[in-house]
Amino acid sequence: MRIAQISPLFEAVPPKLYGGTERVVSSLTEELVAMGHEVTLFASGDSITTARLAAMRDQALRLDPSVKDWVAHYMKMVEIVGQRAHEFDVIHSHIDYFPLGLLDRQRVPFVTTLHGRLDLPEFKMIYETYGHTPYVSISDHQRLPIPGLNWARTVLHGMPKDRLTPQPVEQKYFAFLGRVSPEKGLDRAIRIAARAGVKLKVAAKIDDADRAYYDRVIAPLMTQDHVEYIGEINDDQKPEFLSGAHALLFPIDWPEPFGLVMIEAMACGTPVIAMRRGSVPEVMEDGLTGFIIDNEDEAVAAVARIPELDRAKVRARFEQRFTSRRMAEDYVSLYEQLIAEKKKPHLRAVSGGN
Repeated sequence: MRIAQISPLFEAVPPKLYGGTERVVSSLTEELVAMGHEVTLFASGDSITTARLAAMRDQALRLDPSVKDWVAHYMKMVEIVGQRAHEFDVIHSHIDYFPLGLLDRQRVPFVTTLHGRLDLPEFKMIYETYGHTPYVSISDHQRLPIPGLNWARTVLHGMPKDRLTPQPVEQKYFAFLGRVSPEKGLDRAIRIAARAGVKLKVAAKIDDADRAYYDRVIAPLMTQDHVEYIGEINDDQKPEFLSGAHALLFPIDWPEPFGLVMIEAMACGTPVIAMRRGSVPEVMEDGLTGFIIDNEDEAVAAVARIPELDRAKVRARFEQRFTSRRMAEDYVSLYEQLIAEKKKPHLRAVSGGN
């Protein structure tokens, strides 16, 4: 099958540090190639892939301070994909609503995976404008703000089975991994760790957009003795970081569409203590891969139950549910369905002509 993958341009594929969507696109692309498909990846030129790389610019947008209007780069990419659409059996977009107007009018089957939140009024307006085009959700909960879209299916994220693995290290702290922003709940994690009397290591990105929040709310909390900020980390650093944690704290305060860090922790055998928001109940299995809590008091109570969890079973559930092979097989099944559906009107027209 000839497959086009359209990636965001903010980070390389895979990202050097933080970058959830680009990391998923990388996992999917590499697995599709391993399965024997002919994949073209539209992404930044500093991406690394076994697919055919169609470099849309030399480097990722976040690494290029000269970029003043990032939308222009996306519109150029969409036009290039449109011009090459005839080369593919299916086109798979990961860049939100940008390509809908052009690629929806192509004869080639086209599908969009929505990776972000949908509970903003502008999103409802734009996606319902193209409500007939096929969409993939990354959790069932993500669909709730716009339930009437043409949802083709839900495909939970996956990652390579051996990218992150349990390491033989002693567990000495709680881990917080991801991004410093109000919705990610780092302030909650700091309070939970303090009440539990456990050190918290914070491996997180601070975006320019969240700098004021960090300076006002988080920076004063980071001066406490039980908190250690180690900055952004890459995939090579994650296995030891996550394996050394009693648990990953994931006390989010927003409708998280998926939460890739949960399965990264599970891949290392590390249980997760997560707030019951968004996709958490679909990803986590309470009492098996961690604990789902509704407030900080329950989080502190869950700490005492961590010894009940078997880290080997946490890893086993990752292998059963969240590998990139399972994700790629789900998408291939969808691609085949879309291709078959696209052919139906043509076959009827041919039959009628006979």
